Amino acid sequence: MLTLLWLRGLIRLRSGRLLGVAAGIAVAVALLATLGSFLSASKATMTQRSIQRVAVDWQIQVQPGTDPAAVQSAATADPAVAHTLPVEFGTTTGLRHATGTSTAATGPGQILGLPADYAATFPAQMRYLVGARQGVLLAQQTAANLHAGPGDTFTVDLQGLPPVTLTVAGIVDLPHADSLFQHVGTPIGAQPAAPPDNVVLLPADQWHRVFDPLAAAHPDQVGVQIHARLHHDLPADPAQAYTRLTRAANHLDATLAGSGLVGDNLGAALGSARSDALYAQVLFLFLGAPAAVLAAWLTATIAGSGAHRRRAEQALLRTRGAGTRQLLRLAGAEAMAVGVTGALLGVGLAAVLGRSVFGSARFGAGSTDAVIWPVAAALAGVVIALVTVFVPARRDLLMPAAVALQGLDRRKSPRWLRWGLDCWLLAGSAVAWWATRRNGYQLVLAPEGVPQISVSYWAFAAPALLWLGTGLLSWRLTILLLRSGRPVLERLVRPLTGPLSGTAVALMSRQSRTIARTVVLVTMAIVFAASTAIFNATYHRQAEMDAQLTNGADVTVGEPPTAVVPPSAAGDLARVPGVGAVEPMQHRFAYVGPDLQDLYGVQPSTIAEHVRLSDAYFAGGTARQLLDRLARHPDNILVSAETVTDFQLHLGDTLRLRLVDGRTHQQITVPFHYAGVVKEFPTAPKDSFLVANASYIATATGSPAVGEFLVTASGATPRAVAENLRAALGPGPTITDIQTTRTVVGSSLTAVDLTGLTELELGFAVALGAAATGLQLLLGFTERRRTFALTRLLGARPRQLAGLVWAEIAVTVTAALVLGTTIGWVLTELLVAVLTGVFDPPPTALTVPWGYLGVVAIVAITATVGAAAYAIAAARRPALEMLRDL
Repeated sequence: MLTLLWLRGLIRLRSGRLLGVAAGIAVAVALLATLGSFLSASKATMTQRSIQRVAVDWQIQVQPGTDPAAVQSAATADPAVAHTLPVEFGTTTGLRHATGTSTAATGPGQILGLPADYAATFPAQMRYLVGARQGVLLAQQTAANLHAGPGDTFTVDLQGLPPVTLTVAGIVDLPHADSLFQHVGTPIGAQPAAPPDNVVLLPADQWHRVFDPLAAAHPDQVGVQIHARLHHDLPADPAQAYTRLTRAANHLDATLAGSGLVGDNLGAALGSARSDALYAQVLFLFLGAPAAVLAAWLTATIAGSGAHRRRAEQALLRTRGAGTRQLLRLAGAEAMAVGVTGALLGVGLAAVLGRSVFGSARFGAGSTDAVIWPVAAALAGVVIALVTVFVPARRDLLMPAAVALQGLDRRKSPRWLRWGLDCWLLAGSAVAWWATRRNGYQLVLAPEGVPQISVSYWAFAAPALLWLGTGLLSWRLTILLLRSGRPVLERLVRPLTGPLSGTAVALMSRQSRTIARTVVLVTMAIVFAASTAIFNATYHRQAEMDAQLTNGADVTVGEPPTAVVPPSAAGDLARVPGVGAVEPMQHRFAYVGPDLQDLYGVQPSTIAEHVRLSDAYFAGGTARQLLDRLARHPDNILVSAETVTDFQLHLGDTLRLRLVDGRTHQQITVPFHYAGVVKEFPTAPKDSFLVANASYIATATGSPAVGEFLVTASGATPRAVAENLRAALGPGPTITDIQTTRTVVGSSLTAVDLTGLTELELGFAVALGAAATGLQLLLGFTERRRTFALTRLLGARPRQLAGLVWAEIAVTVTAALVLGTTIGWVLTELLVAVLTGVFDPPPTALTVPWGYLGVVAIVAITATVGAAAYAIAAARRPALEMLRDL
């Protein structure tokens, strides 16, 4: 009964403070639960993206001497399989196409026999370019090699058999040729370096007419695969989906008992996605945990704002006979009431935010996670209530009743301040950073062939310790300023307080702990807002650069190796609708000693104007400096660091490359001079390659042929420009756009979509920033109403009281702004540095979203002015009326 009366009295008389505590808990719970929605949406997106990337889920290689029909029957009977089709493979020794007086001939190739419904069953396997969609289809590269198009006839040479003449019906692109022509059962390192250049697709019945005689004479020249499409009712979590799919593939392998080998393409894609899922978990630590801690801390300060009054009420009950157990029960009831209320509000808010931002109110990718996340978040809210309400009440019971009735707080300085915990944390952060950088680390470890993956959370020790250490250091510095820097403060606040500057500083010094608490909270709110916004902006910029590096430009037009396209063709491309600028770039191959490497010929004076080149791509100088060297000295060349090490090169050394002469088609030796290191370059492979002056290469080889045109889109999306170029250029060139590239490539980190999380985090940052400034100042002034009343009785005028308020605000906000900006910059630098190993390329500088930070500043200033106006209005009330209310 007493507990219910106590709660009813609190609701009637202290409803504002209770609602404030419940609201703080709700924010913390909502943030934690919403992160569950983020992880659920991210993991589900990764799983769906993996499914979409794969053209054929399983490729089952029929072993020689085995009946393909039996293997297909076993695969079809597997519960994981939705549909199967056989695909025949035949080897040709060469293709020939006569064009007038000349004949184009190719080397060996593969000819596939496809069932009539293959394209409908596996639509991602082929992209139709020109001509018919049935009949004899040439791959794009093959058509370019043969100079053949729809309606042309060509000859297929077969080992030991007469040639066969076929008529081209259409031309297709095979975007998944790497997986289509993989050697099933062969380790990744032993797979062929590239799919065959020459590929022909035939209807299954026509393939049998051509290759059945070859199968009888040379059975090693033909083969059969069973392509399977699976039921995609997989778990949303890619790790769980990978485990289930791997077990299903192993089950089919056991069923086939050696008659067929399962190539699990979808499992391989999900294996990569499970690393991305852990990166999403990593981003939770980076972006979510500090906000949750800040919300909990803010809740503690709201609960602590009535500490003096609560101690007095407890002391009064103790003088009237209430025992310690009774008082603890009352405090526990209050804590559970606000904890449960805040938890329910937070979970409800998280469901609404999850639905609006992520499109789902689920709190986890799996059924278990969907329950664990909201329950764990709600329990965290209850714990916050117990820590912020029950624990202080229990501690206050140790205070003598007489002291509590007087409203005095005689607690000593915090122990951590006396022990120097902030300094130890900062030292630990420095040691952890030095250890991780010295020993090297992998943020996510996913060994090939091992189902379990793990995150190196040790990498987060340095930023976590820095965040905690700088927060405590802010408290120490504020206390030091208020207690030991009084002469400086008096001069600073004199314009606001006039002759009361000494009084103002004395009042602030007396309230140093309250002001320090406000400064720390405002500082950490600034740190959270700044670090989150800058990290997100840098993240998105690097994700864009990752796609830009892979694709080369908004749109890239790759010419076939046999084509001789001059740089002047850029003018024709520039007239295609949507094209803004075109940069031609040579792509050759050169031998460096015994190593065959890609060689890119660029125009040093123009490439940086049309293509984004980061200084992180180069070593030994900036991008502009190294390109200037190529322009001033045309025979200079940039090489990879690996080549520099392997061949012991020094700046200025002569490097003799073997290139193909465009006139004689024979290898010639061309001298270059080593001028710098290139680590990354648009469209270049990740291993060794070379960058040189295009004019020098053209003069030395007698051929200005361009390998790629890097196109900048203008007035249209890159995807639309790519379609316009395909319509204008036909099937010869390979055309890719950055929008498509962005969805299928990227480092494991940039594969995670941060859009929804960014919106939530930045929204919470604005709310926490406003609460940490306006609310904290308001609570501080509310606690000091007695001081203002006594100051009025001593003769202070309302204008002078307003000066005291503005002086305290100026000191608090200035200290928080200086500390928050400095700490935020250092912390963001450290966070981005931790992720340098997974960004490709690593960021050279932080990207600062000034617009968002300006919004945060405006909201904080508005909250501060509102708190000041309320405090000034309250201070102007009659002193006796204020004292009577207190």
